[in-house]
Amino acid sequence: MLEVKNLHVSYGAIHALHGVSLSVKPGSIVTLIGANGAGKSTTLRAISGLVRPQSGEVLYDGKNIAGLPAHQIVKLGLSQVPEGRMVFANLTVHENLMMGAYLQHDHKTIRHELELVFATFPRLKERNKQVAGTLSGGEQQMLAIGRALMSRPKFLMMDEPSLGIAPLLVKTIFEKIVEINRERGITILLVEQNANLALEISHYGYVLETGRIILENQSAALRQDPKVRSAYLGG
Repeated sequence: MLEVKNLHVSYGAIHALHGVSLSVKPGSIVTLIGANGAGKSTTLRAISGLVRPQSGEVLYDGKNIAGLPAHQIVKLGLSQVPEGRMVFANLTVHENLMMGAYLQHDHKTIRHELELVFATFPRLKERNKQVAGTLSGGEQQMLAIGRALMSRPKFLMMDEPSLGIAPLLVKTIFEKIVEINRERGITILLVEQNANLALEISHYGYVLETGRIILENQSAALRQDPKVRSAYLGG
């Protein structure tokens, strides 16, 4: 469904990605793990059109989308939940969700998507008229995921969904990620600092180090890999 081939990205003089290649099969959860500054977020941003690659291909459903504007990529069915949630703090939960549906023009479809989001995250329904800035970190993460789902994606990228969230809610968020994948058939590419959790829920994983993929395997095999265990899983 997604194939990244030999992707190079630079920020000025800093070469952030050195020929990254990865692929994601339809219906799977694939995770990208690595230390801070390894290039995980840059990879997602290059796929979703927020950063223009210097070279390389991003094939989505067989079409090269590298360098396309972000809104056109969303239109193709690929959405991103950004690191740090990036909710519109001064808008209500409902208004935030409607921002996610800006490319949808059929009111019946929008209502249906809203019902699906509320079924996945009942807490958002309870907080529907509340200003997003007053929500807890976990609730804001639910809102960021809900907003991305409102665009009716076939492919969802998530950047650090556990960041700055109470441990109890992290478990809930990850259960919901699995639910979204299983019940709605949405393919997921997950970037996550908590490598243990990420490898637990994903099917396949890639390890990124200083802008290069150094290891890839089935997630269960990566969890047993001595190098991965010592570097990312606390031994």
